[in-house]
Amino acid sequence: MADPSTYRPAPGAIPASPGVYKFRDAHGRVIYVGKAKSLRPRLSSYFQDLAGLHPRTATMVTTAASVEWTVVATEVEALQLEYSWIKEFDPRFNVKYRDDKSYPELAVTLDEEYPRVQVMRGAHKKGVRYFGPYGHAWAIRETVDLLLRVFPVRTCSNGVFKRARQVGRPCLLGYIGKCAAPCVGKVSADEHRALAEDFCDFMAGRTGNYLRRLEEQMQEAAEELEYERAARLRDDIGALKRAMEKNAIVLADATDADLLAVAEDELEAAVQIFHVRGGRVRGQRGWVTDRVEDVDTAGLVEHALQQLYGGVGEDDRRESVPREVLVPALPEPVEPVRAWLSGLRGAQVDLRVPQRGDKKDLMATVQRNAQQALVLHKTKRASDLTTRSRALQEIADALELDSVPLRIECFDISHLQGEDVVASMVVFEDGLARKSEYRRFQIKGFEGQDDVRSMHEVIGRRFRRYLQEREQTGEWAVPEEGGEDEPGAPAGPVDPETGRPRRFAYPPQLLVVDGGRPQVAAAKRALDELGIDDVALCGLAKRLEEVWLPGEDDPVVLPRSSEGLYLLQRVRDEAHRFAIGYQRNKRSKRLTAGELDSVPGLGETRRQALLKHFGSLKKLRAATVDELCAVPGIGRRTAETVAAALSSRTPAAPAVNTATGEIIDDGADAVGGPADAAPRTTAGPRGAEPTTAGPTTGPTTAVPPTAVPTTAVPKTAEPQDQVPPTAAPRTAPSQETP
Repeated sequence: MADPSTYRPAPGAIPASPGVYKFRDAHGRVIYVGKAKSLRPRLSSYFQDLAGLHPRTATMVTTAASVEWTVVATEVEALQLEYSWIKEFDPRFNVKYRDDKSYPELAVTLDEEYPRVQVMRGAHKKGVRYFGPYGHAWAIRETVDLLLRVFPVRTCSNGVFKRARQVGRPCLLGYIGKCAAPCVGKVSADEHRALAEDFCDFMAGRTGNYLRRLEEQMQEAAEELEYERAARLRDDIGALKRAMEKNAIVLADATDADLLAVAEDELEAAVQIFHVRGGRVRGQRGWVTDRVEDVDTAGLVEHALQQLYGGVGEDDRRESVPREVLVPALPEPVEPVRAWLSGLRGAQVDLRVPQRGDKKDLMATVQRNAQQALVLHKTKRASDLTTRSRALQEIADALELDSVPLRIECFDISHLQGEDVVASMVVFEDGLARKSEYRRFQIKGFEGQDDVRSMHEVIGRRFRRYLQEREQTGEWAVPEEGGEDEPGAPAGPVDPETGRPRRFAYPPQLLVVDGGRPQVAAAKRALDELGIDDVALCGLAKRLEEVWLPGEDDPVVLPRSSEGLYLLQRVRDEAHRFAIGYQRNKRSKRLTAGELDSVPGLGETRRQALLKHFGSLKKLRAATVDELCAVPGIGRRTAETVAAALSSRTPAAPAVNTATGEIIDDGADAVGGPADAAPRTTAGPRGAEPTTAGPTTGPTTAVPPTAVPTTAVPKTAEPQDQVPPTAAPRTAPSQETP
């Protein structure tokens, strides 16, 4: 615990100007970002007597080891810079809203030649028009299904669209009138884009004019005795009205507004937002946050507005930021926030608290939704701040740590029969997974299966990188006696050029390995070799969920109902999942790799270009350097490398049809197989090694140059306590070993 007086700025050093400030911990990591109309009084308030500070603020200033600030011209610039830094550094003491789900949105890809209507989630993309978000994806699809009768915009994927153009036949929607079928030229690109733009106008709430235009066309068709066209227009009008009825009118004056409500208690807060367009509720979303920062309702509203509108793209700002934003309490001061929103929209935005009428009643509905969301969140065990704090404290007590382990790293080894041996490192901070800090390792020091040796190598590599980062940042540099560090010297494990944390710069308070006493001993030996003695270490064995400590003959047994054991299990299981995924990915790439994959300097695009140009690997192998240079994108140096690589390898044995004895000429060289036509694996009898064959229709086998005996692959390994006493020890189990 640091003393704030040790890093308090000198009197008069803090400017009395608007700005943004950052508190950093002893490792240089940003732990809090704030803004102020005047930096001097705001920063001075943090360095008063700790007894007078809010408990959360006191925890922050005692965790910090330094403070720095940036002066800006206006409060609006301070608001924008604060949002940018919070998104970049993810400070642990700032309010961070967490979506309880990924909300679906209706998207129209106007950046494509033939725009497509689809349901999308995640970050917004440039050139795509978004509507929503919606609570359920099925609600979007029902609305789209009704609107496609009137606006037959394509909804198929790019692959389906390309296939339809090749065969000259539209998909089912094109036949039933729910797609204009631009893939086969029924409408031009400009006509299809006009349909997509009409669809966007209708979804944006401009429905009245379009309905009146359809009604006029229906009347004209009836007067001209074109009754079939009139009936079709009548059905179109009915479909549009049914689509509009799915969103009940909540504001009679066709208002465009966002309503934001907050439900809070001492530890957490929930935010709910209703998006109202044209007087109808078009979307809803919500967030939940831990109140790690001493902030009132107005402050929570300000943070929510930053989260809601800070990531809005330039193309859809006017649609995303409405004319009115209704909130339960106004931020203090309100003018910078109002000016920021108006700048995003490009027009005046009214930020206010509703006082009476329909808007106040609707705000009460949003408030009830926020309260229910907070109650529901409280029931989720993993996200409960109190539960996480208790779990960390139980771990600290059981392992006799000096403080709770705010950062936990866990390592796991995975392989299959000693091949593709990999390791994973997962990170949990404050009891929650921090996936941006996950790392993967390939075992390079040896070949074969040895979990203990693998664990020693991985722990050594991870902490050797940590020591290198500390040395590069100058953290070990000792200042001259009576002097201070140079102002330009990098402090802490943060890259001075990018401002981002270095990859292995932060040490954990607790290191967990997946395994028992041998794995723990290997990890301890690696730490001792590097002289690291300030990182706690333990191992979690799967059989009885025992916690092993280095040098101890007996494990620590936590109660089955312990929150600490539950957290350790989650950390271990996450490391296992991450390692298995990496190992399977490596194995898949190895099994589908072709001869061209190992050619240096030849990427996927140029590999495909070569195979497409020559038609098969056999013809490619016979090509000259000049013929290779004729392929677009292949230079002479690359062509020489490819020719040398293919000529140095023995061609694969020809495939033979076992039913007829016929030799299939091209075999695996045809351009249809995986990668550059890797051999197909055919499952054999249980316990036998699979056979390989080319892409043929009859039973085939490969003719090897010489006879090689087949080695049986053992079945999936069983638990050790089920092995008969006379069974020989297994050295290569076939199951994936975490």
